[in-house]
Amino acid sequence: MTHKIIHLDMDAFYASVEILDNPQLAGLPVIVGGSSNRGVVSAASYEARTYGVHSALAIAVARNLCPQGIFLPVRMSRYLEVSERIMDIFSDYTPRMEQISVDEAFLDVTGCESLFGSAEHIAAIIRQRVREEIGLTVSAGVASSKLVAKIASDYQKPDGLTIVAPGTEADFLAPLPIKRLWGVGKKTIPVLALLGVKTIGDLTRFSRDFLEKKFGKHGLHMYYCSRGIDQREVETSQSAKSIGNEETFDSDITDPHRIKKELLRLATKVGERLRRASLSSHTITLKVRYDDFTTISRAITLPRPTNDSRRIYQAAVGLLSKTRVGARPVRLVGLAAGKLQEDSLPRQLDLFGGKITADRQELNKAIDLINKRFGSQTIKPAVLAGEPAED
Repeated sequence: MTHKIIHLDMDAFYASVEILDNPQLAGLPVIVGGSSNRGVVSAASYEARTYGVHSALAIAVARNLCPQGIFLPVRMSRYLEVSERIMDIFSDYTPRMEQISVDEAFLDVTGCESLFGSAEHIAAIIRQRVREEIGLTVSAGVASSKLVAKIASDYQKPDGLTIVAPGTEADFLAPLPIKRLWGVGKKTIPVLALLGVKTIGDLTRFSRDFLEKKFGKHGLHMYYCSRGIDQREVETSQSAKSIGNEETFDSDITDPHRIKKELLRLATKVGERLRRASLSSHTITLKVRYDDFTTISRAITLPRPTNDSRRIYQAAVGLLSKTRVGARPVRLVGLAAGKLQEDSLPRQLDLFGGKITADRQELNKAIDLINKRFGSQTIKPAVLAGEPAED
């Protein structure tokens, strides 16, 4: 049976959420990633992209390319909040959904025609609902495989819908630049160029044996992908391996107290994200990047899994003593919670290494509800009072 796969990809998601929250930014070159020249671009509106600004670009370079750009800090908790609402809409049409990031997902709607209509109709209805209920646009690709559906969703961005009928995959892919093919990157493109390969269709001139001898397993991958052949299933059981946040400072710092304050802010964020996802962590990892870009990490395995921000902070401070913070200038710090487990059953939190009452658990729930309703970090540790909610 031919699969019916939809790939849905939000348009310039972070930047679009900022414009949604502040309509005065509409039509302006919005660049999300912070005002410091030391960071990187997380997202750029399509107006900013006309200047050559794109994600992963250094903020300093983006500022030179687009000096009139509106540079905004990342507000991850807000993006996650909107993402949850969007994914709820996606999941209304099939239980076979694979979320691959905060702003995109695959849906296998094979066999859903009797309930919701064709895959094309489902994609159209989802796009309409996201526009009307959320206020954002989403591009969609409909095809018989994940590979082609993903490429199709990018074909008419922004706010596009591209349908690739079964049997036409190779024809659809043929004229596209070879860089659009999954797995073909900066190292492979020059080698392919020497073979006269500029488009995906050019690659189909070569036999499977030739590509395998030339590129190994990667050659086999390119052989099948260039013909639109992709047997991967939509995976519904994917789960995050870790949840974390990090911060690059505007200027290098050596004051341990400032670093501890930042760790408290990061621990608060990580704890909130864990609880939102109904997860707890067995390990906490501290990341420190010094002024010379040397990066180290220190980790600890907790006696019991936790999603309590204060416990995460205490673990981070303990790890801090195993670094050279205070002796060397620090450029970046980060916290990550790993070895995650689902909180399927009620349990006590591990706080201060002793017996935990249900009061702490209920307090966390109350704080999360208030912050979700009134905005990120409406309630936060007193030592962070007066600071802007950058999350």
